[in-house]
Amino acid sequence: MNHTLKRVTRSPTWDPTLRVIDPRVTERRNPRTQQIDLAEPMGIVDLMIAEDRTVPDAVESQREHIAAAIAAVEATFRAGGRLFYVGAGTSGRLGVLDASECPPTFGTPPEMVQGIIAGGPAALTSAQEGAEDSLDQARIDLAARGVRSGDMVVGIAASGTTPYVRIALEYAREVGARTAIVACSPPPEATMRVVDIPIVAVTGPEVVTGSTRLKAGTATKLILNMITTGAMIRVGKTFGNLMIDLRATNVKLVDRSERIVSEVSGVSRDDARALIERAGGSVKLAIVMHALGVEKEEAQRRLDDGAGVVRRVVGGEPPPVE
Repeated sequence: MNHTLKRVTRSPTWDPTLRVIDPRVTERRNPRTQQIDLAEPMGIVDLMIAEDRTVPDAVESQREHIAAAIAAVEATFRAGGRLFYVGAGTSGRLGVLDASECPPTFGTPPEMVQGIIAGGPAALTSAQEGAEDSLDQARIDLAARGVRSGDMVVGIAASGTTPYVRIALEYAREVGARTAIVACSPPPEATMRVVDIPIVAVTGPEVVTGSTRLKAGTATKLILNMITTGAMIRVGKTFGNLMIDLRATNVKLVDRSERIVSEVSGVSRDDARALIERAGGSVKLAIVMHALGVEKEEAQRRLDDGAGVVRRVVGGEPPPVE
């Protein structure tokens, strides 16, 4: 099948002097996809794959800033603070998604990582027109969650210009919280002044102009994955690359919990199940209890002394990958 795109002839009345160029990179037109409306399905796929290949490089350009964010979130957690993601539209939904996946993945309490989206819960499933422009609401929403000194607020704004996010970051700075922004177009100076850690992965014009659910959304998801996963690893939520601080809240997680304890501790599935029961459902405690030959309370004390990191408590290596 021939996927060659046909060139559209410009109208003779087209005047290049009237062209308006948006300063936001995410709002500019992509010259590589300007004929996409004439493409066959395979042509659309190939164009989108080619554009998506540029996303990892944009994220990698921010590696030092992402690492700084991981360190800041770790420090926040260790001091008893909380992480808040704040955004509108796709950016807000990605923040809520990342926050909602932390409890089942890492056994964290729901309040430890929270997502705040302009327009509230209704905006998760349907567009709330004008919500991202509500300046007063940003302050109200953060105040309602009790954002305070010792917390960390990460604003997410693909275009870098979302008013709701800017005001949220200003409020966070005013109350003494750490701040960061995840954007895919350079934010204005007014926003940068209230940001401790800027993460600006410039992904370029979208396949469909302004549709930041595409490359910008992909880059944002990658960055949020790194921030929370990195911080959770740093506070001891894994042993090697094994997820040891999960809570077995469904059949899949019960199975995973038993497999992890069995593999790490070298015990049968039945013995692993019994260990987890004695540990009150905690995989991490079960591993420490077996390794040190202690009961739940002593295992918890040893973990506290080791800053929650299993390897510091039991030593050795996680089981090798076969």
